[in-house]
Amino acid sequence: MTGEPRAGVPRARESRDPARAREPRVPTRDVEPRLLRAFVAVSEELHFTRAAARIYVSQQVLSRDVRRLERELGAELFVRTTRQVTLTAEGERLLPYARRVLEAQDDLTAAFARGGGGGAARPLLVDLNSPGLVCGRILERARELAPECELMARFESGLTGAAAEMLAGRLDVSFGRYAGLEPALRARLAQQPVRYEPMAVLLPLGHHLAELEAVPLGALAGESVYAGAGNPRTLEWTDLAHRLFEGRGIEVAPPAPLAVGTDEFGRIMAKNRTPVLVAVGFPAMPEAVLRPLIDPVPLSPVSMVWRKGLVHPGVDALRTAAAELAADEGWLRRPRNGWVPATDALIMMRRD
Repeated sequence: MTGEPRAGVPRARESRDPARAREPRVPTRDVEPRLLRAFVAVSEELHFTRAAARIYVSQQVLSRDVRRLERELGAELFVRTTRQVTLTAEGERLLPYARRVLEAQDDLTAAFARGGGGGAARPLLVDLNSPGLVCGRILERARELAPECELMARFESGLTGAAAEMLAGRLDVSFGRYAGLEPALRARLAQQPVRYEPMAVLLPLGHHLAELEAVPLGALAGESVYAGAGNPRTLEWTDLAHRLFEGRGIEVAPPAPLAVGTDEFGRIMAKNRTPVLVAVGFPAMPEAVLRPLIDPVPLSPVSMVWRKGLVHPGVDALRTAAAELAADEGWLRRPRNGWVPATDALIMMRRD
């Protein structure tokens, strides 16, 4: 008869114990790390669209994975409204466990960076950000130190973008302003300070400041200077520009069309005729001149950055090369008249 237990089979205990009936269901199988990665991304962004972009999936796939995780755990993890996303108490409880699982998975992947049976290490993918910067010299020296390793250059342009690639396992090492990353990203990455790199301005030919050998920062008052605004891969650089320009009457220029490659970037900048904030080692551009900034000398804090737990002889070679070059050439000595944000200066004193 419907609703009656079969002979010899007791009723489910939940029917006699309402308190236990309200407890979350214990998963009957392993939870897929992909679902936990989706959950952590939404937990840290509190925004489904941003979280989807961060882990390179569509918003529909991300929402589906979160719903599946909620079904498997028998618990609601987020409160969703049209205006905001917040964690429930169960979501808050799950978050530290999910992070530990994902960290263990990253450690497992890193432990097998070498080929099976102790063979040669796999190629290490190293983002140099842009040709001509100090990162290229570090890579060259690391190749000399570890000739048995295949260290392959990449040009991701922006540490924010490279950080997402590293955490997704599509890139191993990058360089840039570590302090400009979100704390949730820094928590999963390691860094080694490399250089306080002096900053410069790229000026179109004919600009009234182009005749100067060095441009005082105050001379840019009233100017609109391009610093990557609108590029989601270079958020750390745009943030540094805002900090530098604040109170000096300098504006961060509005977004320009996103250019891929130095040739295309040079074409867009020549067309817009907008000064560009760059590092002193930035490659030459047609129809433009590079001038160092002074009074004060603004410094771009550069770190070598990699995924925590990554074990690879190429990482060791890069770290050694960076330390040697920094010591030999005084890259970590701050000029007396140098400017750098206080938070960056503190982070540049650390070595993971």
